[in-house]
Amino acid sequence: MPFCGHLAVRDVSGSTAGVTAYADWRQEFCTGGTALHGGYFMALADGIGAAAAAYHLPMGVGTSTIKSKTNFLRSASEGELTIVATPIHTGRRTIVVQTDIYRAGGKFASRTTQTQAVLSPTAEA
Repeated sequence: MPFCGHLAVRDVSGSTAGVTAYADWRQEFCTGGTALHGGYFMALADGIGAAAAAYHLPMGVGTSTIKSKTNFLRSASEGELTIVATPIHTGRRTIVVQTDIYRAGGKFASRTTQTQAVLSPTAEA
C-alpha cells in the first residue's frame, strides 16, 4: 500500500488476531493548532485495518474498504499513537475490522469500524 508510506507508520506487527502499529505526532498531520487531523486518524485506521483483514485472505486475493465509520473521542497533540486493528468478522465476501487509536499516555482517541470487501483474484494481463 504505497499511500501508507506517507503516514509515517512504524513497528507494524500482526497475525490473524490483529495488527498493532505506531506513529508519532507530526506537525504536517495537524489541522489548526497542534491537534492531529481527523483524516489522518481515518487514514491510519484504514491502512492498518486493511493489513489486519489481509491475514484472512486466500492467496492471490485482495481487499478494498467498502464502508468506514470513525468516532473521535479525544484529540492528540503530542507524542506517540498506538494503532490496534482487530478483525471482528472474517467471512468469505467481507471482513469487518475494528481499529482503535490511543494517544500518548494510553488515552483512547478514536474507534473506526470498517468493512473490507474480499475481492476476486484478478486475471493476469
